[in-house]
Amino acid sequence: MEPETVTDPSPRLLRSQDEGGRVQARLEGDWTLLALRERVEALRQELSALPKSEVRWDLSAVSRLDPTGALLLWQAWGRRQPDQMTWPAEPLAPMFQALFARLSAKPGKPARPPRRESVRQLGDGLVKLAGHLLDATALLGQVVQDLGRMARHPGLISWRDISAHIYRSGAQALGITALVGVLVGITLSYLTAKQLQNFGADIYVINILGISVWRELGPLLAAILVAGRSGSAMTAQLGVMRVTQELDALSVMGISHTVRLVVPKMAALALSLPLVMVWTSSMILLGGMVAARATLGLDYVQFLQGLPAAVPVSNLWLGLAKSMVFGLMIAFVACHFGLRIKPNSESLAAGTTVSVVSAITVVIIVDAIFAVMFSDLGLKT
Repeated sequence: MEPETVTDPSPRLLRSQDEGGRVQARLEGDWTLLALRERVEALRQELSALPKSEVRWDLSAVSRLDPTGALLLWQAWGRRQPDQMTWPAEPLAPMFQALFARLSAKPGKPARPPRRESVRQLGDGLVKLAGHLLDATALLGQVVQDLGRMARHPGLISWRDISAHIYRSGAQALGITALVGVLVGITLSYLTAKQLQNFGADIYVINILGISVWRELGPLLAAILVAGRSGSAMTAQLGVMRVTQELDALSVMGISHTVRLVVPKMAALALSLPLVMVWTSSMILLGGMVAARATLGLDYVQFLQGLPAAVPVSNLWLGLAKSMVFGLMIAFVACHFGLRIKPNSESLAAGTTVSVVSAITVVIIVDAIFAVMFSDLGLKT
């Protein structure tokens, strides 16, 4: 018996059941963009109403199929080819199979996580944040307790470790901070001078550079550079000690982690970061002075003589105080994440990255608090 020839090109979906009760979906007509343009939503609903499995798909009566029709069927099939398929005769079957093969090779759009999953992820994030806060509070309490013990017994202070950390976080950071400082100073002075020229207020470039550098830009830039350079190194050092079980060995010998590892790092950064801030701020002003000479013709001597008069000395003390607090916070955050690292390389890499991001975030938060608390200090009205 010859199969019935379909002459109507309209795309259709015929649903029936065989003797075993299984659903059969027979497609007829042209499943192309031109033929589907008026029935695409209706066919999409009909396709979605079919069971997701145990359906026998019959494409033997489909006369034409283009990527639009294939994508409509592919989405209805759940982005996988059904197990029970009837293909049309040659030469249509290879063409249809090639279309579905190309669709299966393309990764589908990632599904959005369900709302319940999002709530669970939010809960996990809050639990982790609470765990960090509890551990940080415990570490801070241990540091305060050990500082009291070290004040009564100065022999516990590891001066050699403090000196080594000052050298690594201070002296060895002078090169990169100088380079970044000069470049930032040139950029800031050049842009400021261009704007001041429009108002004939060229001389005020000294005031703007001096106040912004000593009060905000210098301490913040030095802290961010040290957090990225020395903070990550501190976290990695503690993480490696965790991996090699050196921390466990110190605990077995009765040596406090805070006395031997945390306090020297905090003391070193509290001492070295203000000095790095002075160096970085000087380099920013040097770059600004060169740029001001090139753009405004401002003499170097005039720049240096006008700087003390334009910038009250209280801005310098404020910058030094901020840098000392920044140093304490960077070292504390680095040690906190370093002591939480688990003995595997994956935790070491993740902990180091999170430590740097957290330290920079804490520095910016503390800087905002300083800006609000001392908003009237060192500013001429």
